[in-house]
Amino acid sequence: LFVVLAGASAAKDFHGMITLNESGAFLWEKLQSPITEEALVDALCAEYEIDRAVALTDVQKFLSIAREQGFLDD
Repeated sequence: LFVVLAGASAAKDFHGMITLNESGAFLWEKLQSPITEEALVDALCAEYEIDRAVALTDVQKFLSIAREQGFLDD
């Protein structure tokens, strides 16, 4: 089980945490250090042996949701 603790305004919507699937947890871990979107896509492709187009879509969706919910700064 992978969880991310929410802070401030996001906490009321998520009761203080959200769960992540394996690939979400992988991306979250990569975001603990400065990394570009392209490097996230490369890492996802290497880790899960998926098509680059699929990885790009997944990374963009993950980042978009994380930003919208206040888990990431722009």
